[in-house]
Amino acid sequence: MKLDPADLPALKPLITVVVRATLEELQAADAKLDGRLAYPEPEAAALLGVAPHVLRDARRRGELSARLCGKRYLYDRRELLRFLESTNA
Repeated sequence: MKLDPADLPALKPLITVVVRATLEELQAADAKLDGRLAYPEPEAAALLGVAPHVLRDARRRGELSARLCGKRYLYDRRELLRFLESTNA
């Protein structure tokens, strides 16, 4: 399907709605992370809505990275978002 340049003004409201919805989703995801830099495994798993062992297994398979801090693994918020986006693709 080819888009006629004359159709662009008619599509502008639809494009605006889609962009706003996308921005709201991104802001909601950011707010859910509460501005923190990193999360321990149980909290990170809860944020993603999965059991901690699911997160641990993904880390062990190399699908997700985490830092060992003392005896706990900490997950960077950007890494959690990346992982969440890659699993929804």
